[in-house]
Amino acid sequence: MKKIIKVILSIVTLFILITAGGMFYMTRGLDKGIKQKVNSVNLSSIKDGVYKGKYNSGRWSNEVNVTIKDHKITKIDMVKDVTFSKPELKEQIFSEVLDKQNVDVDVVSGGTITSKAYLKSIESALNN
Repeated sequence: MKKIIKVILSIVTLFILITAGGMFYMTRGLDKGIKQKVNSVNLSSIKDGVYKGKYNSGRWSNEVNVTIKDHKITKIDMVKDVTFSKPELKEQIFSEVLDKQNVDVDVVSGGTITSKAYLKSIESALNN
């Protein structure tokens, strides 16, 4: 009987540790991400080429390549996506950036931090 109780307690303890670790991982960086400000970019001084940008913030870290031609963003390629990506969100953000030719676009509801993470990596590419 004591062995059974020890096994059950071990399983419960392991479950609690895994759950707590998962919650920490999933929520780490939420405040920073929500408060993150995305700054507009000036394409008039950017020469033709492919520019690498990245944003580092836990599970929202990502890397992009942004192609510029004639002072216009012509293409955005994902090099390394966020941990829990939503392809439709990424496509919507990239499409809006291409349409507006700037990172000053609305974030996607339900994906605010991921939207900002993508925009910050594009901003990083264009400001380097």
